[in-house]
Amino acid sequence: MAHKPILIAQISDLHIKAPGSLAYGKVDTALALERCVATLNALAPRPDLVVISGDLADTPTEEEYAHLGRLLAPLQIPFVAVPGNHDSRELMRSAFAQPLFTAEGALNQVQPVGDIDVVLLDSSVPGQPHGELDADTLQWLDVVLSSSDRRPALLFLHHPPFRTGIWHMDRQNLHNAAAFATIVERYPWVKLVAAGHVHRATLTQFAGVPATICPAPNHAVALDLGELLEPSFRIEPPALHLHAWYADDGFGELVTHSIPIGDYDGPHPFFGPDGKLL
Repeated sequence: MAHKPILIAQISDLHIKAPGSLAYGKVDTALALERCVATLNALAPRPDLVVISGDLADTPTEEEYAHLGRLLAPLQIPFVAVPGNHDSRELMRSAFAQPLFTAEGALNQVQPVGDIDVVLLDSSVPGQPHGELDADTLQWLDVVLSSSDRRPALLFLHHPPFRTGIWHMDRQNLHNAAAFATIVERYPWVKLVAAGHVHRATLTQFAGVPATICPAPNHAVALDLGELLEPSFRIEPPALHLHAWYADDGFGELVTHSIPIGDYDGPHPFFGPDGKLL
């Protein structure tokens, strides 16, 4: 008999600005987040947890985080967050006061959800656009995974540890991905490495583990695989990721769904009252 999956929703790259301001003079990121929250609240079954994988604010300022707090207030699902390159560790620590945040340094945390561990890794480098997991974070991750009694672990960070082919994003990805991979390869109970930063849904493998990038609720980095464009963005259909962990009969399986943000027509039945396909 199938059991209800553990559902972890992932949203990323919110880029909230001060009230009334537009990102890059064009994108209403606050309105985009309002729509995202409404979509999350309407999911059935409802996710067990929402992970926000970085770039919560844009500049950042205290005003932006206060605005973000008001926008997230209607969310009816617990959430955890990790910084991105647009964030401030200090402002995040004071704005959210999540009990698992450390008093100083990187905002790493582990959140047990049912039979799995959601592990958040702070890849932000203060004042820099690229990512790096510092020595303390790598050591912390090694301890968390080695002492977990082989519980399935989903790892979340902002900067992708792999190449996307979008040149201006790849030069600011996770710069010490090889050191990260050494730890991931050591623990076969790591089931997912999930990032943000690129504003595009992306799938690959990293250190033998499925690895994804979560799309954004607002704007997408232009898909430039040929170094043809200056760094630029497009307004594309927004989305989020829903990671579903199934552990039926002792066998674990992770499935990631891409969920469009917004209201869409349906659901409509495939079959009529007579049981025949319409």
